[in-house]
Amino acid sequence: MTQPTLRSDSFVLYKNRPARVISVSDKKIDIQTETGETLSLRPKDVTLLHPGPLRNLHDLKPPKGEITSAWELLTGTTTTLPELAELAYDAYTPSTAWGVWQLVTEGLYFSGAPDALVAHTPETVAAIRAQREAKATEERSWQAFLTRVQAGQFAPEDERYFGDVVALALAQREQSRVLRTLGREQTPQNAHALLLATGYWPPTVNPYPQRMGVTTPQPDAELPPLPDEARRDLTHLTALAIDDEGSKDPDDAISWDNGHLWVHIADVAALVPPASPADEEARARGANLYLPEGTIHMLPAAATAALGLGLNDISPALSFGLEFNAAGEIGAVEIVPSWVRVTRLSYAEADARIEETPFQTLYELAQASTARRRANGAVELELPEVKILVEDNTVVIRPLPPLRSRALVREAMLMTGEAIARYALAQNIAVPFSVQEIAEDAQGVIATTLAEMFALRRRFRPGQSKTTPGAHAGLGLNAYVQVTSPLRRYTDLLIHQQLRAHLRGEPTLDLQTVMERIAVASDSMRLIRQTERISNTHWKLVYLLQHPNWHGEGIVIDKSGSRSQVLIPELDLETDIYGRSELALDSVVKLALSEVNLATLEARFRAES
Repeated sequence: MTQPTLRSDSFVLYKNRPARVISVSDKKIDIQTETGETLSLRPKDVTLLHPGPLRNLHDLKPPKGEITSAWELLTGTTTTLPELAELAYDAYTPSTAWGVWQLVTEGLYFSGAPDALVAHTPETVAAIRAQREAKATEERSWQAFLTRVQAGQFAPEDERYFGDVVALALAQREQSRVLRTLGREQTPQNAHALLLATGYWPPTVNPYPQRMGVTTPQPDAELPPLPDEARRDLTHLTALAIDDEGSKDPDDAISWDNGHLWVHIADVAALVPPASPADEEARARGANLYLPEGTIHMLPAAATAALGLGLNDISPALSFGLEFNAAGEIGAVEIVPSWVRVTRLSYAEADARIEETPFQTLYELAQASTARRRANGAVELELPEVKILVEDNTVVIRPLPPLRSRALVREAMLMTGEAIARYALAQNIAVPFSVQEIAEDAQGVIATTLAEMFALRRRFRPGQSKTTPGAHAGLGLNAYVQVTSPLRRYTDLLIHQQLRAHLRGEPTLDLQTVMERIAVASDSMRLIRQTERISNTHWKLVYLLQHPNWHGEGIVIDKSGSRSQVLIPELDLETDIYGRSELALDSVVKLALSEVNLATLEARFRAES
């Protein structure tokens, strides 16, 4: 079809809106838009709807026509705009041309260009209608959802809309349509706040493991059976696994045998050799993730079931026998795969028997070890500790008293770590040494008050794992390794793998390989510790939400102008209070809970007179 010539007063489309041609030249046309604006354009920039004359765009008032009848006659065929105007309106005028084009733009019955309009089939019309109705229904649903959200509510059908909010709260995506529509900054904290405000998430949802990127499914790598190998029978020794009440992964026990301290450790490397699937997964995880709501393990549950000390009548262990000289210093160390018969006790149960044999002997040995480390510059901090548990979504916070049994076990593990560090150096075995530096003016300092202890702790530098030995200044040890928790910590397992290979006369991993494995595990372990700290804070605030009338005491541990940093011992929680400049360091202040913002991990307290 030949395109009619443009002339003055022709009716055209410009950007799909009506316009009138004012004048025509060789290469340009001037048009007037419906807003009265005059534009100079190329002819190809417009589409002719009617040759005119059209002298006023306000005259475009399509008459009532037989649109449906025209469609029924033309269905499934192709026509032109003039033909459709004649059929639907009995005339082809600027007004009927505009009516037809509006019909085409609406898109239900017709589509295409002025010289090739397609009349949709009934099936196509039905499909378009269904699609449009679904879209309208969805828009109504979306608006109803937004209304509920702004009212702090949600309904079961809102589940699909909250998906991107949850993903943002877990830092799995950076944007949320919901928050954008509500005009809120798209941050994980704001997403979390919205989920809490609507009740979609209860306060007991802990988003931090996933937000921090920690692996949360339990490991499931297969383990081989325990190797058939020679083990020394130490079942005649009284082996005591002393741990927190409710502990489910006991991996160390202690014995006293005629001047020898035996520390028995779960023989994890017997089932998890280097480069095995379980080893690689444990290395990627770095350590157990201990959360108040449960533990995410670095090793499959089968490892604990087979190797946990005291979980079976007789347990396989890697036992470390420590000798002491006349001065009470560690002498020779013997390392043997063993069988042990373990009795499990809680710290409270062991503390109640501290004056019995062998507890008293072990405690005296621990006291001597502590004194020796202090003489070597160890810094001892007795800071409040709590145990946080979640029982049926109720948070329970229990203080951990500084029991003598805790000191007994801690010193036994430290002596073992010191002895194995020396052994690895003497035998030229590559292992991760635990090293910590401390400011020179803090070495050997004895802090007696809580404020002094916190000030001293700030002088510590983070501990590191290195393949070259160095002092652990905080512990007062010249060489030290962590070796007593291979079920819980990968670097401990790595040392066990090295020791087992050495004892069997097999090649140990070289220094470069050990360094590479330390690097991978250390990064994961740092993330684990950060996740534990932030998760514990989350649950402490949930506890406060469950106790909105909380009152208690805090101790001032730092001051800056009108700000007092206060530690609440019963919660092991730090907070700031303002406007009490008269408060001195270590003074006790009565506190009442004012506000909890769970999404930002903030709790505010007011000082009571």
